[in-house]
Amino acid sequence: MTVLTPERAANVPAPASPGVPARSRRGRGRAGLVLAAPFAVLLTATVLVPIGYALYLSLFTDRLSGLGFSGPRQAFVALGNYVDVLTDSAFHTSLGNVALFVVVHIPIMLGLALLLALLVDSAVVRLKRVWSLAVFLPYAVPTVITGLVWAYLYSPGSGLSAVLPVDPLGKTGILPSIVNIATWQWVGYNMIIFYTALQAVPRDVLEAARADGAGGVRTAWSVKVPMIRPTMFVALVFTVIGSLQLFTEPLVLRGFTGSVTSTWSPSLYVYEAAFIAGDYGRAAAASVLLALVSALLSALVMRLSNRRSR
Repeated sequence: MTVLTPERAANVPAPASPGVPARSRRGRGRAGLVLAAPFAVLLTATVLVPIGYALYLSLFTDRLSGLGFSGPRQAFVALGNYVDVLTDSAFHTSLGNVALFVVVHIPIMLGLALLLALLVDSAVVRLKRVWSLAVFLPYAVPTVITGLVWAYLYSPGSGLSAVLPVDPLGKTGILPSIVNIATWQWVGYNMIIFYTALQAVPRDVLEAARADGAGGVRTAWSVKVPMIRPTMFVALVFTVIGSLQLFTEPLVLRGFTGSVTSTWSPSLYVYEAAFIAGDYGRAAAASVLLALVSALLSALVMRLSNRRSR
């Protein structure tokens, strides 16, 4: 038997991982790169490149040179577009409108979706598939069609506007009207998400709660809801991001009422700046600011989620 000295032992190469040849590891790495390549290409083409181009546009603006006969030229203004947007009262008003929308819409929509999911998951409701399909069906309708249908229902000639205490297309009722449209369309989508999460709750835990004497309401509130809390926070994050991008509902209702201006929401503000005023630099700056607000709120919600899960 040969005994290796320390100097000789140090020169011996480390043995490879048992059971995994080096060629196999390299092959798996290449296969992973090949499988990830389509996603990387799509991510770069549809997300990273537009974000970079928006950041580039936000640093420039079009200005006329000389007497203006040669047309506008692109001028570098650094953070000038951001200053213009942040000091624009129309942008402040749009942020205030969407903030009120978020405060009213999210609790109502997610609360109603959770309640419907708990009812469908319980033994109270029969024909669960029929109820799930009926509630989910509005999500399958395009948002533009949904806005047009509700706009005609809100019009003065319809019976719905006659029984409401306020004018749904007036200055006081326009926010509840938009909240109603968004809630009607998205409550079924989130109900399906919550219902799917409820199906994953261990049945032995529910049986233990019933054995301890907990009723249906107590089991739902003290057992089911805490166990699907991570799913609820994920739905909350996506709802916050989607609510900040509110665009189609006010755009459709703008053709039926003067209560919705061209800058009623931040997305409408960006649309007006880019495609009506032709100020792409200001539109890009507003888009970047809106994205930052969405990222900050999403990070805040996720941090609260992590704290509650500890």
